[in-house]
Amino acid sequence: MTERNEPTRLFLVTPPDIDAERLPPLLGAALAGGDVAAVLIADGSEALAAALVPLVQQAGAAALIRNDTRLAGHVKADGVHIDTGIADLKLAADSFRPKRIVGAGNLTARHAAMEAGEAGVDYVFFGDPHGDTHDEPHPKALDLAEWWAELMEIPAVIMAGRSLESVAAAAATGAAFVAVNQAVWESAAGPGEAVATANAVLRREGRQAA
Repeated sequence: MTERNEPTRLFLVTPPDIDAERLPPLLGAALAGGDVAAVLIADGSEALAAALVPLVQQAGAAALIRNDTRLAGHVKADGVHIDTGIADLKLAADSFRPKRIVGAGNLTARHAAMEAGEAGVDYVFFGDPHGDTHDEPHPKALDLAEWWAELMEIPAVIMAGRSLESVAAAAATGAAFVAVNQAVWESAAGPGEAVATANAVLRREGRQAA
């Protein structure tokens, strides 16, 4: 596999069952736990997004809204994550780039990934943001991320499994970012310690700068 010069970084996904009162402090704790490159606000109301976006940005991470360019504009997010098809992706790329980030998701085949890349996106996302139902990453996502990272310049994000140790297998694909969801939010040690552990896994694997 082609060696990457940049360290692999974490890409945090908000949980599917959102408690609008509990999530902001939990997210704040997660962001205080260590390096996070971006946070995908995957669900929730405009009020919740408006509360979360400043937390993310104050921590130095990019705040991304899933499938809603209007909402992303209203809450001054850093970009959008589009997984509703190539037509929506092209519209988002035309209206948001280059000032804001546009990422592509729901890429289950090489052709779909290449089509997304040709639309001019900032990253491609392999796996389902809420699909970490097993301890390890999905095998298809691993295969696609490894193929993409070896051949393409556009950064790849791969969804890890629900265990923190799965971050290692995800990072081994060469993807620029490893997405974590349940591994952080359901950690018995709390989200801050989970983010710290995930970054420690990356350092152990030689995928992150010390």
